[in-house]
Amino acid sequence: MNESVKQPVATPAGRKRFWKHAEVVPTENGYAVQLDGRPIKLPERTPLCVASRALAEALAAEWQEAGQQVGGLFKAEDLPLTGIAGSMLERIPQQKAGVVESLLAYAGTDLLCYRASAGSSLAQAQQEQWGKWLAWCANAFGAQFAVSEGVMPIAQNAETLAKLRGVLEAATPAELAALAVTIPALGSFVLGLAAVKADTTPEALAACATLDEQAQMQRWGQDTEITDRIATLTRDVADAMRFLALARQ
Repeated sequence: MNESVKQPVATPAGRKRFWKHAEVVPTENGYAVQLDGRPIKLPERTPLCVASRALAEALAAEWQEAGQQVGGLFKAEDLPLTGIAGSMLERIPQQKAGVVESLLAYAGTDLLCYRASAGSSLAQAQQEQWGKWLAWCANAFGAQFAVSEGVMPIAQNAETLAKLRGVLEAATPAELAALAVTIPALGSFVLGLAAVKADTTPEALAACATLDEQAQMQRWGQDTEITDRIATLTRDVADAMRFLALARQ
């Protein structure tokens, strides 16, 4: 009997590729991803097996690519779709209540609710770009957010938070797994929810989430630390949106 392949734990230097071929194998439970004929097992021993063939093929493709670079080393970040799939298959079923609570906490301190001083060019940009997403959330889910100037905490309406809790609880495991990436990455419940529920792009959402940083660079010049962070969060959101689009096929 073939031994199962555990999903590797990343190390700073990466791990050596140990397989030649990744493939998708239809099973009674969906489409499994295998390495040289052996099933990939997630940390809790769950097989990497999904309902969508399109998603399974994308998962196999990233495993086939991982470790093909110079040195043959790979890291967990080379397998972003696998990481999200692991959340969908193991974390969400086992810890859904905790996931919902952790994501809902972002709604209580949403980035879009804390504005620059009225009259500034940044405040105007925030109103134009952030305001439209708050309006979208209110129209789509009946969740009306309170907005304030400055960084002092403001309390959101209990009814708003209850409605957003309902949105999370009604989400599919794939949607929750995607939200567990997009909401923290963007620092905003509303923008993270838009990545899953609205017609938009990762680039647009990342630009919206980093208005303050972009204004800072316009004033003081390019900052590679900021541009690198924007690039990383854009990539993370893009991975989550791609994962969900594939899972829905």
